[in-house]
Amino acid sequence: MVKKLEVLAVIPARGGSKGIPRKNIRPFAGYPLISYSITASLRSKLVTRTIVSTDDEEIAAIAREWGAETPFLRPAELAQDQTTDLPVFQHALNWLKVHENYNPDLVIQLRPTSPIRPLNCIDGAVELLTDHPEADSVRGVVPSGQNPYKMWVIPKKGDPMQPLLRLATVSEPYNAPRQELPATYWQTGHIDVIRPEVILEKASMSGETILPYMIDPMFTVDIDTLFDWKRYEWLVRYGNLEMVDPASRRRQFPGKVSLVVMDFDGVMTDNRVWVDQDGREQVAASRGDSMGINLVSRSLPIKFMVISTETNPVVTARCNKIGVEVFQGIGDKATTLQEILLKRSLHPEEVVFIGNDVNDLGCFELAGYSVAPANAENEVKRQADLVLDHSGGAGAIREFCDLILRSLDR
Repeated sequence: MVKKLEVLAVIPARGGSKGIPRKNIRPFAGYPLISYSITASLRSKLVTRTIVSTDDEEIAAIAREWGAETPFLRPAELAQDQTTDLPVFQHALNWLKVHENYNPDLVIQLRPTSPIRPLNCIDGAVELLTDHPEADSVRGVVPSGQNPYKMWVIPKKGDPMQPLLRLATVSEPYNAPRQELPATYWQTGHIDVIRPEVILEKASMSGETILPYMIDPMFTVDIDTLFDWKRYEWLVRYGNLEMVDPASRRRQFPGKVSLVVMDFDGVMTDNRVWVDQDGREQVAASRGDSMGINLVSRSLPIKFMVISTETNPVVTARCNKIGVEVFQGIGDKATTLQEILLKRSLHPEEVVFIGNDVNDLGCFELAGYSVAPANAENEVKRQADLVLDHSGGAGAIREFCDLILRSLDR
């Protein structure tokens, strides 16, 4: 048998950040900044251990809440403004060797200040290094935004500028078209994979042979200022990136479903309403949804239910027509759902909730599986286990019912 590699992820997170105080545990798009790196590590298929190296008890406690280990507190002298990565990683590896006889095959650095990572970033970088035994490390890079051959240095005030770099093949690279210059790359903080002997024996965080792991530039994030913070929070919430997000649990579809609970507006409708001069409301719904519910109900002992904030005759009429139990005028949906589960002796793991707006998020936490239509609010899609391809009122429920029916054929 081939021995599985022991891959250690180390997340350095000191407590004394000056630019943004308590940066590592400050809420970033709703979750502690450090949770993004911890989540990325824990969801990796190849990382076998996740450790946070910190000098701060509060950071350590929050790291443990998110599933990381904190087997030691980093010495204060290794948590200063001028402390580089090397002594931090030397300390971690030496501590684990002395106290636990633990010697990983590879070590990963995940910087908390680069929280927006592509889904397969970690495993892709690890596989790249394992495929190249001659390499010392792998480092994440993106194409550089500005070509350094067009950069300058000014030795001292009043001196003329001097080109930062020169080229043997181009006499004046700073005047040359971009296409004539070598492609250059900028190292990011997303991922470093290093062989431990490089750190311990060569006293380097990279070694001499460094392979590039290419990352899409849209994921380029490095948070140093509050302006960065706000800008990248927007990217998380509205950028529609396929990223590792602690908000999205991505749980497995339940093996058994007893109850499917739905919001009405935005799930069974497209969230629009037509109002006449007398205040009467009409909505648009999909006949395909009702057929899907009917097909599932005939094939499986699964009940469907609507919990709606609105109290509206149109909700009653639609639910009665398709044979779905309905609760209306519910201000706290999660409390109502919990009461229903207790009364009917249902386990939350057997319940699916389909919602589209932020007042559904409490039910997302309670139910065993959460689903959002394609046109749901961004924060709802962030936190859903499954985002459907169809929008509310345009076949979202039918799509979900078809997923259930297809599971019968497996």
